[in-house]
Amino acid sequence: MIKLTIITIAGIILLTLSGLSYMVAPAIAAVGCTLNNPDRDIRNLFPSSTGYKTHFKTIRKLGGETMMTEIEKKLGDKLEEQYENMDIDHVYYQIFKGKETIGYVFGVNQTGEYGLLQLILATDTDGKILGFYYQRFRSPNADAFKDTKFTGQFLGRSLADFYAHSAYKGTEQDPLRNIKDPTGSNDPDFPRTIRGLKFNLILFDTFWLNRKYDPYFVKSVL
Repeated sequence: MIKLTIITIAGIILLTLSGLSYMVAPAIAAVGCTLNNPDRDIRNLFPSSTGYKTHFKTIRKLGGETMMTEIEKKLGDKLEEQYENMDIDHVYYQIFKGKETIGYVFGVNQTGEYGLLQLILATDTDGKILGFYYQRFRSPNADAFKDTKFTGQFLGRSLADFYAHSAYKGTEQDPLRNIKDPTGSNDPDFPRTIRGLKFNLILFDTFWLNRKYDPYFVKSVL
């Protein structure tokens, strides 16, 4: 007769079957880009805030394959399997002043030339960018990208600007035409930054704003 013993230790299941031991770890959902120090970081981004609430949202739970296809179409690119798949828990910090929501903070992981880029955005309740910084950036050119002379150029922008940029890149109709690679050397992390910011805003629009910016996307593909 086969003897099966199940012992639970700190959430790990140990199975003993006929003298052989098997260890099965519990499934852990992959979490996207989170703030290193939420209390400090949110205070820096929203000095008037009185508190915040953390939310986790996944493409799979909120729309599955249909939503993923929709997001890829708007992004103009396939989602990367490791950091952008349907099961990633995207983290959103809802910022309060008293009982009023005054903004949001959220980030994405973007594959960079020398490793992972972590792009953090602070927006108002309509999705307009109030703050942008790299939480993680490994590159010989990182300082040029992290300089506020570069990151500050995105303040006041919204997803509408990124849709127009995709449609009219480099022309007079492109609202991002004056934002250039800060290294002046065609650094591949510049287009990756633009892609990551666009993806970040598309997710926010989809998850939080009931696709408010869809008319701008429709206009950009006409």
